[in-house]
Amino acid sequence: MNISRKKISWQARLVPGGLILLSLVPVIAGAARLTQLASGAEINAENARFFATPLPVVVHIISATLYALLGAFQFTASLRRWRPRWHRWLGRWILVPAGLAAAASGLWMARFYPWPAGDGVLLYWLRLFFGAAMLAFIIRGALAARRRDFAQHGAWMIRAYAIGLGAGTQVLTHIPWFLLGNGGAPDELSRAAMMGAGWVINWVVAEWVIWKRPSSHPRSIPNHLAKQVN
Repeated sequence: MNISRKKISWQARLVPGGLILLSLVPVIAGAARLTQLASGAEINAENARFFATPLPVVVHIISATLYALLGAFQFTASLRRWRPRWHRWLGRWILVPAGLAAAASGLWMARFYPWPAGDGVLLYWLRLFFGAAMLAFIIRGALAARRRDFAQHGAWMIRAYAIGLGAGTQVLTHIPWFLLGNGGAPDELSRAAMMGAGWVINWVVAEWVIWKRPSSHPRSIPNHLAKQVN
């Protein structure tokens, strides 16, 4: 029994820890961007669009940071099973609003901000597609929870979180470009391929996780906790 508990405890820490680690680079980059905006840094071609209209990027950074870091703990099975009220409160009042704000602000920036150097038409459409998909998945997940369809709720939320964490994986998909000694900034096609690969990899992993996970039927919740989920 002790060995089993230790194994569960180790796994419970590993999953959210790994997700938080994957989020660190974009979270740190976002914090640096907020500091830049708050301190009135020198305006250049790279950041001019943010200074011209700062609200969307501020909303995006704050909401995406909350969604990535706090969302990682929703993958802890013990939290969902033994603390259903906390799982529900965190999802309803923080993660769903943060996820919707992150997706909506990302779509706004993709549509209305001037394209940065290296972006092109393909990446523009990829941003719109995955941003819209994340928005739709969160809404479908929230509606499934209201129907008490917890299996579908979990599946849609996993897909949405995977897309939201795409920025972390995109850091990794850019590494081969620099390791192979290409040097300089990638062209539009290469950049779109590396950015798109980050989202696609996460989505594929999400589908694998959904396929492997046990059913989250309401009957799997212990009787003495069932009332807490309502």
